[in-house]
Amino acid sequence: MPLRPNGLARAAVRFKPSSFVGTFVALLLAAAVVSACGLLLQTGLTASVPPGRYAGAPVVAAADQQAHATVGRGPERETLSAALPDRARLDASLVHDAARAPGAARAVGDVSYPVRDAAGTPLTASGWGSTAFTGTRLASGTAPGPGGVVLGGGHARVGERVTLDTPLGRRSFTVSGTTGTPGAWFTDAQALALSGHSRTVDAIAVLPAPGTDPGTLAAEVARALGGKAEVHTGDDRSLAEGAALPAAKELLVALGGSLGGIATLVAVFTAAGTVALSVGQRSREFALLRAIGATPRQLRRSLATETLLLAPLADALGCLPGFALASWWFGQLRDKGAVPQGVRLDTGPLPYAAAVLVVALTALGAGLAAARRPSRVAPGSALAEAQTERRAIGPVRAVLGLAAAAGGATLAGVAAAGSGEDAAHAALGVVMLFMLAVALLGPLVARAGAAVLGLPLRAAGAPGHLAAANSRTHARRLASALTPLVLATSFASTLVLLHASTDRATEHQQRAGVVADHVVTAPAGLPVDAAARAARLPGVTAAVAVQHTGVLLPDRDTGFRSATALAVSADPRPVLDLDVRTGSLDGLRPGTVAVDANLADAVGVGPGERLHLRLPDGRAASPRVVATYGRGLGLAEVTLPAADLAGHRTVPYADELLVRGGTPDRLAALGTVTDAAGRAAAQSRDREVNAWANTTMAAVLGGFAAVAAANTLVMTVLARRHELRTLRLIGTTRRQVLRMIRWEGLVVGVSGTVLGAVIAGATLVPMVRGLTGEGPHLPPLLVGSFAAAALLLALVSTSLPARAALRPERTS
Repeated sequence: MPLRPNGLARAAVRFKPSSFVGTFVALLLAAAVVSACGLLLQTGLTASVPPGRYAGAPVVAAADQQAHATVGRGPERETLSAALPDRARLDASLVHDAARAPGAARAVGDVSYPVRDAAGTPLTASGWGSTAFTGTRLASGTAPGPGGVVLGGGHARVGERVTLDTPLGRRSFTVSGTTGTPGAWFTDAQALALSGHSRTVDAIAVLPAPGTDPGTLAAEVARALGGKAEVHTGDDRSLAEGAALPAAKELLVALGGSLGGIATLVAVFTAAGTVALSVGQRSREFALLRAIGATPRQLRRSLATETLLLAPLADALGCLPGFALASWWFGQLRDKGAVPQGVRLDTGPLPYAAAVLVVALTALGAGLAAARRPSRVAPGSALAEAQTERRAIGPVRAVLGLAAAAGGATLAGVAAAGSGEDAAHAALGVVMLFMLAVALLGPLVARAGAAVLGLPLRAAGAPGHLAAANSRTHARRLASALTPLVLATSFASTLVLLHASTDRATEHQQRAGVVADHVVTAPAGLPVDAAARAARLPGVTAAVAVQHTGVLLPDRDTGFRSATALAVSADPRPVLDLDVRTGSLDGLRPGTVAVDANLADAVGVGPGERLHLRLPDGRAASPRVVATYGRGLGLAEVTLPAADLAGHRTVPYADELLVRGGTPDRLAALGTVTDAAGRAAAQSRDREVNAWANTTMAAVLGGFAAVAAANTLVMTVLARRHELRTLRLIGTTRRQVLRMIRWEGLVVGVSGTVLGAVIAGATLVPMVRGLTGEGPHLPPLLVGSFAAAALLLALVSTSLPARAALRPERTS
């Protein structure tokens, strides 16, 4: 009777399900990680939020909130985009063009910005014309005229004189009316004049004439503006409300794309290794089938059928924890303010389908590759070959493994010789190349580790001798457990120690860089004249207002690279020690800039040259570099005069006031007073989001690899039931067998920890030196916890299944 491959596959899964449990778990976890990252990526591509301020305006014209650059040449040219650090605005003259569009009843040039009343209460200021689409109505009095203001929230009565802190300084107004909505409203002309950017508006709200379709009106407005603005309708109107949504989309795409790519590679590594181990453990079964006449094609078809029976179910079930992981991850990002509250996780079917397809194809490819040799062995020698483990690895595998190892070493050298983010980016490929080398050369690496650790094992008595002999003889079995353990150790330690190193360097630079005696802050920003008021106080020798923001720099590979920026109102040297390396801060005046030395090296500029950049609102500028400095990580990568940012930030007020001399009690009238140490502590709290992101990535990637390592170790031990029982039959005690297994687990744990540490070190050293100029910071407790976790994982994952395998022996 001819063999039926499909029947063989169904029988194997039905009658020997334990042989497939480990594979099932690995595929399920791989699908969970891949689908979770896919959901974040899909959300980043499709994210939208309902309009807030412009909900009552059917058509809104606004500036593009992203910067665009074309990189490459010829057929490789592509346009890349980056979210702007702040809001981009439109030329105010376009309001009249939009109003003349056919079907437009009215066009309102909208501006909104923060002001403060005499008590320091923050209010949002707007032009009275915005009430046409926001729905704000007078509770008493009349609309504002020149020199007048409408106030909401019970701040004043009609006819009173009030003083407000505005972007142009303190101004007095007469209250012409009140509303029930908190805020301040001026005439449209006065609101624009007081905004600090009198020639630009935030957006243009276009109201349709009766009977005009919004879609038709949008097309007419776009034609009237001649491509000088983006025209939005529906939920896209939220894009006109600032840069929060584009920045969130960029973050989600980066997380889902870059992390998803790494996570997919890790999942493929571990899933393929587990499938290959499962197939290898069934070599005797394949040999028996070959001996009774099964053809290579029948074996491959049977294996493919097993994969098709098992993988889709495991993948589909894995999408459930994948959804849970993505929901938790997305919720945390939203709670921490990285994603606007109105954005929802996109749970469309594409990421699930991609995860199922990728993981199923990985399982099928790994299984067929592992079964290639067993299926081609001659039937007469199949059973004999199945009894022993091949010591050599194939020539193709050896060449690829050596090439990966050489590539990792070369790239590590390139990263070590580089500087700044270029070194950090080069170092990212080091860990992947070395991991590929470990996966391909695993048996050789495992045999070397067993040989080295076998020397001290021989001093551990009979169990140690047995463990050393097993480790040397079954190097492939050891390698299958070693690869995911090395993955877990290297990825988790790299991510966590990278943050620990950069955080420590940042804090050191912050504490050393701020030499001011006092730091003044206020939740809604400091008054425009805060520095001048502080300078008049007794004993004050210097007062510098500081604004923290960001700029974009052209990059030939990614289009743009973001950089932190510090805008200072005066010479920063009395209050900041930037650690100047070249040039001098004497010439820091409007039209000039000082740059962090690492950033200057990366973009290729020095004193006297022009630095091409985009200001926070996207406007192009080319200030002249006057100095480079060494504390960019702790302070900012770009330092420029505050005058160059005038009109280019949504919030025009200073974030901090750095003061030399004076007393805290006199400065308290301006805001909360602390010192340099207190400022560093506050800045540390701001870095918590980055710490959380690194820890989460380490937990996802390292945790997945750790579970895969435990799964592989359990599979390996359970497959040795006959071997362990044979040892019991020839007189080995149960205690000796368990000690042997523990020693083998220790070999795996130590080898994996050492290899993971070497790979992490080769990655961390150039990466941290490039980012901080220092070596990696290795907290003993943190490093010890990683080593202890790896050893404990190996010992528990081998001891527990060994006890289960030996349990029937108690009754014999």
